[in-house]
Amino acid sequence: MNWILLIIGGLFEVGFAACLGKVKETTGWEAKLWFGGFLICLFISMFLLIKASKTLPIGTAYAVWTGIGAVGTVLVGIFYFNEPATFWRVFFLSTLIFSIVGLKFVAN
Repeated sequence: MNWILLIIGGLFEVGFAACLGKVKETTGWEAKLWFGGFLICLFISMFLLIKASKTLPIGTAYAVWTGIGAVGTVLVGIFYFNEPATFWRVFFLSTLIFSIVGLKFVAN
């Protein structure tokens, strides 16, 4: 169950990063709403990380949480913010994914 909480927390990390991207692109009330979304996603993400790390090793939990956020944020950047998907970006993103999966398998 804690792995599921950790994955959901990582997805909310992607959410707060995406909201930051939208804050940068907008002005006025729209920017304030996106900033509110950032704060909500940040709170939920941190809460779920804390909850999951009560039974999972903190080093593994934090690395997986951060990795999910990093991979998800890069994918949101590529598909939603039209950032380039160069060979090297995709290559290193793949190595990060394999590292996250590997950490999950070696965690006690």
